Amino acid sequence: MIANRIVYKLSGSILLFFLGVLLPFGFVINQIFTNFYYQNVQQEMDQTSSRLAQSIAHYHDSMMVDVMQMMAEFSGVKLYIADAQGKIIVNTSLPSISKQGFIPDQELKLLSAGTSIQKHYQDPISKISYLIVGKPIIDQDRFYGGVFVVSSIELIHQSILKIRQLLILSGFGAFFLAVGFTFVLTKKLSNPLIRMEQATRKIAKGNFSIRVDAMAKDEIGSLAAAINDLAVELQRYRDTRSEFFANISHELRTPITYLEGYAKVIKEGLYASEEEKNQYLGIIQKESQRMGRLIYDLFELSKMEAGKFDLDLEWVDLVEIMENLVRNTSLQAKEKGLDIQLNIGHELPLIFGDGLRMEQIFMNLLTNAIRYTNKGKIVIDLQRVADRHVLVSMEDTGIGIPQEELKHIFERFYRVEKSRSRQYGGTGLGLAIVKQLVELHGGQIQVHSQSGTGTRFEVRFPIESEKERRKS
Repeated sequence: MIANRIVYKLSGSILLFFLGVLLPFGFVINQIFTNFYYQNVQQEMDQTSSRLAQSIAHYHDSMMVDVMQMMAEFSGVKLYIADAQGKIIVNTSLPSISKQGFIPDQELKLLSAGTSIQKHYQDPISKISYLIVGKPIIDQDRFYGGVFVVSSIELIHQSILKIRQLLILSGFGAFFLAVGFTFVLTKKLSNPLIRMEQATRKIAKGNFSIRVDAMAKDEIGSLAAAINDLAVELQRYRDTRSEFFANISHELRTPITYLEGYAKVIKEGLYASEEEKNQYLGIIQKESQRMGRLIYDLFELSKMEAGKFDLDLEWVDLVEIMENLVRNTSLQAKEKGLDIQLNIGHELPLIFGDGLRMEQIFMNLLTNAIRYTNKGKIVIDLQRVADRHVLVSMEDTGIGIPQEELKHIFERFYRVEKSRSRQYGGTGLGLAIVKQLVELHGGQIQVHSQSGTGTRFEVRFPIESEKERRKS
């Protein structure tokens, strides 16, 4: 369980990455220093042996050789000199080198050809390793022998060893520093995630009041803000759902009370005349229809949200639909003293959609406009927008919608100003159904409103040719 914690996973990943960088880097640094020391020694030995070979070649007599031997002994330079036959005539370096008395035939052959020699040699007595650089003694194409400069490489090894030790200590120090830094960093990164995980578990158990501190303005801060938004939305959803069920219970209880009461009156004959009986039967019929509409709306909305709703598509004339709606609602509008204006643009195309459902969309919007408008007018505009959309706008001079409510009016279960909704009726399902139907037709719906000044709904449907529709 501990190994699965993000702090350990993140720490392990960072440390592995650090080691993956540190080890190759240390190897490269070691190689650089090693090559640097060897190259310096080799260059110095090469220069020394070249100068000695040139000096002997210039004078090429036994006195010069003796001088060289004396200078080498005085300065502490280890060297040995071989003549043209390979015989070692001077040796100020290692006794074991001159034991054979001659240099190997292969080395003599290389020197006589003008080729320099570089080799490693281990003294069989002291077991110390040496680097030997040999240069040919040649003057005017005549070969006189060779000069070999000898240098111990134990000091080089010791220097390189010290550098390696320093690199290893530095690496361990850097590693432990990285461990501490990584642990602190991962704790800082993982703590907000752990708090968010704990918060989401509390949210899952129904504690929607929980909030996560979103201090950073990065992806973690955005995630914390998203969790807070989720808690707010779930809280509001629970509240609106509870309120919706309360409203539905109220909406159902009222007609059921009417049905039960007037049915009992008729059954027991508690009416004075046939006219009174017919009045009670009319109330029963009206309340039954009201219950039927409520249940139908719930059923329709559930099918739309489940994706099990089919449209009967055909070419639809929006002008004809709007003219019929205005004609059918004119009496209701006149009773409230309202004027309905229908403005139709030029060359409006047919829309490929479900005629009955489009009529349902605009009937809902128009009846809402009449219901919430006490005086003034309702203006309906149909326009073609840049050969891409047909725009249907419906604007009233009614009581309007508060700005803080606008973003919620298309949500299921939502009702604007609950007391006002009870006054004007409705269950909060109408606009949710409208939005679903508009989107099923590939359209968009927007609302603009201010409390006390009226509301404007805009519905856009895409214009498609019959050819395009067949392709899709």
